[in-house]
Order: sequence, then structure tokens, then C-alpha cells
Amino acid sequence: MATWGSRGLRGSQLEETVNSVNEKYRDLKLALIQKIPTPITPVDIDDNRHITLAYFEKRSTVDYIGVVQGYPVCFDAKECSQDTFAMSNVHEHQYLFMRDFEQQEGIAFILLNFTKRNQYYYMRFSEIDKFYQRAKNGGPKSVKYTELDPAYFMGPKSGILVHYLDGVLLDLNERNAEAENDI
Repeated sequence: MATWGSRGLRGSQLEETVNSVNEKYRDLKLALIQKIPTPITPVDIDDNRHITLAYFEKRSTVDYIGVVQGYPVCFDAKECSQDTFAMSNVHEHQYLFMRDFEQQEGIAFILLNFTKRNQYYYMRFSEIDKFYQRAKNGGPKSVKYTELDPAYFMGPKSGILVHYLDGVLLDLNERNAEAENDI
């Protein structure tokens, strides 16, 4: 069982960035996205009522959930310090939640921060599924930076540090084009 202060606060800078972007999106009435808190059970509280030791109660699903211009979205924010992203960072319960979310016509993705490069990537669920299944079936367990679609790297735009709605729009356009081809 993970404890507060161990791996749980990794990525807190990324979380602060995404929270700030989400506030900006809300202010601009572009999207309403909320952070899903991870349920914890406090074990030790100091004299100032600060939690100094806690355990995660249960596995969380994804980091964020909300709506973008009428489209339901959910995503997880992850980071890696090298040019590879280990698919073991996508836990089975997260994968299954995102798969089920997509089956309900929602949009699920991972916002991946390559910290060494200071670049953000919008990983569509179709990619998550491909790489997850590949790892599960004995293939490479990590995704190389060079395997990613350059069109889905996100950067600052219009005063927003990580304009991931560009990724959502690109994702939607590709889905619509695929649907038209299927007709």
C-alpha cells in the first residue's frame, strides 16, 4: 500500500500546471475540468492538524474528468524524465476506466510531460490501447518519443501554458474523419 509522501506526490508540478490551465479554460468558458482527489486515510496528524502519514484508500481512476464544449473528457497527467514512457505507469484499472469511458462516447487521453525536453504530448486512447496491448502481449514495455505523432505535441498558446484542447480538437477531427470513411 502506498503512503502519502512516497510516490503519491510525484508530478505535483505537472498537477499544478494542469490545474492552472483548467482554471484558465473555465474562466474562458472553454471547458470545465476538475481534478479527481485520491481518497486517503490519515494515519498520523501533527499538532497543527497536518497529515504526516496516510494510506491511499483505493485505486483512483484518472486524474481529471469534465466536459469540453459538450464532449465528456477524462485524462491522466503523467510525466517521464527520459525519452521513453513506461506503459507500467498506466495501471490496469486506469486503462479499463478509460476504455469504458471511450465506449460511452467520451474522450480519454493521457497528457504526458517529457520533463527533460519540457514538451507535452496528448496521447489519444487509441494510442494508449495500442501501446498497452503491445506491452501486455510481450512487446516493448515502453513507448519511445520517436514513436509518437508529432501533431499531438502541445505547447503554449494564447497565454495558456499547455493548450491541450488543441489535442482534443485534433482527436475529434480524426474521429469524425474515420466515422465518415466508415459510412
